[in-house]
Amino acid sequence: MRKHIPNTITLMNLLCGSLGVIFTLKGQPQTAFLLMLGASVFDWCDGLAARLLGAYSDIGKELDSLCDMVSFGLLPALMLCCAMAASNPCTVLSYVPLFIALMSALRLAKFNIDERQHESFLGLPTPACAILCGALASFIDAAPESWLAGLASSYWFIPVLSLCLGLLLVSEIPMFSFKFGKGIKADKVTTITRIVFLSLSVLSVPAVLLAGLHWTLIPLLVFVLYILINLVTLKKPAR
Repeated sequence: MRKHIPNTITLMNLLCGSLGVIFTLKGQPQTAFLLMLGASVFDWCDGLAARLLGAYSDIGKELDSLCDMVSFGLLPALMLCCAMAASNPCTVLSYVPLFIALMSALRLAKFNIDERQHESFLGLPTPACAILCGALASFIDAAPESWLAGLASSYWFIPVLSLCLGLLLVSEIPMFSFKFGKGIKADKVTTITRIVFLSLSVLSVPAVLLAGLHWTLIPLLVFVLYILINLVTLKKPAR
């Protein structure tokens, strides 16, 4: 039974992602985003369970990527497609966010065979990209009169964002992680970067709440900040 526990948790990730797709197509992006967050929790817990139980397996590794493709590849792409279609109906540009799903599949396939990503990431992690997209779609739905919703309703904003995020997913840009464990050590720059990121992320919570804005702006700001900090502190990846 022990070896099946991590895989069961991984399948809960897939269940949340699948339900998120259904609610997205029903026009309920806020519910879909909550399910995406649930999927991210299960995605974190399955690795933790595998480490604690010593239940690593090849099938678990492949299953994780397959489930992530739905929850963090297809779901965010559909959420952006629907968000754009709501304000720009009957335009082929509303399908551009599907580029994120394609690049997510490519990234997940590469990640499984790339030995350079043991301590950090090369390219934007799929959960970070997904939560950014899901938070944006959810915020647009919750605050349709906001300036951000107005910007997102333009014909170019979501397509350009989708192309940029898709390219970041498969890029060679080093991005810090919060991986801890035996044999994993962070250099001084990475440690400082993590501290700065966490500090600014924490500050975003009271800033958004005190401003009376919808809470989904918090994860949106956090992952925009994650991308910007990595770009500002860009360094050559290890070979």
